[in-house]
Amino acid sequence: MRAEPTDSPEIEAAVAGVREDVARLHGELVRYGLVVWTGGNVSGRVPGADLFVIKPSGVAYDDLTAENMILCDLDGVVVPGSAGSDRSPSSDTAAHAYVYRHMPEVGGVVHTHSTYAVAWAARGEEIPCVITGMADEFGGPIPIGPFAVIGDESIGRGIVDTLRGHRSRAVLMRNHGPFTIGVTAKDAVKAAVMCEDAARSVHIARQGGPLIPIPQEKIDALYSRYQNVYGQSADERR
Repeated sequence: MRAEPTDSPEIEAAVAGVREDVARLHGELVRYGLVVWTGGNVSGRVPGADLFVIKPSGVAYDDLTAENMILCDLDGVVVPGSAGSDRSPSSDTAAHAYVYRHMPEVGGVVHTHSTYAVAWAARGEEIPCVITGMADEFGGPIPIGPFAVIGDESIGRGIVDTLRGHRSRAVLMRNHGPFTIGVTAKDAVKAAVMCEDAARSVHIARQGGPLIPIPQEKIDALYSRYQNVYGQSADERR
């Protein structure tokens, strides 16, 4: 494997760590049934550097390794000479790069074509916050983003414009599917899992009759408790 073109041993170690995390986390998308064939992707920001790691395009999940993850700068350009640089990165790379440039607090981005979330996106309908788990995790509804064609920054711009200042870490891009963000790649994967769980549960509930809204003050209280009190440390919750 060729050496990473990084500025310091610390950055080199950070890149290696993110490569391992991102490769492993793709397995979680398969485990939770969020992807089919080679669709979907996870990326992770490299701490301390203007870099991120993302999966290669069109490679089977069983074949993903830390070594074939692709290192990009924040313009979405593959870093020459880095491991995996002879492959093409995910077709969503420009969208991920746009998010990292415009939302410096984001450390991970995930895209899936999970069935129920895609169904809401196909209707252009946000998922209403009618279950406590949604209030805990997203602090309100999961919003709809604009229609955008894959391949340039349009999707990234839609993600940022929809989620900036919003509690939700998930957006349903119209006629496409869910994108999620997190403080880490693992956090973004968790948001993707919980987004599909909410999409499925609320869809099924609506088949049985009218949905019962949760008052906004209760949503606020549930969100505050889950984000600040529930579980162990903030890092462990993520």
